[in-house]
Amino acid sequence: MVPIPRRAPVLSEHVTPETVGRLVQEVIAWYTQQILSERRSSSPDAGRLETLKAELAACAADQEALRTADPQEVAEIASRYAARSKQLRGQ
Repeated sequence: MVPIPRRAPVLSEHVTPETVGRLVQEVIAWYTQQILSERRSSSPDAGRLETLKAELAACAADQEALRTADPQEVAEIASRYAARSKQLRGQ
């Protein structure tokens, strides 16, 4: 598993959709890299590929939702992606 960059997001009381969008994009990049690595593997794991693709699709949906999200929704997405980013970094 390749770690995502170590830039831990700092979430304040008010986060902008743009800031959260960058965090979502970092997670999308991580999933994309994992999918590419798995596909290039000598014996790709079909189950892992499906899981990664499902997670990538969920990220894309959240990224799209940010376009019209109210402040509460932006904060909820920010919280989820801060946790996911931390998890993917293995912390």
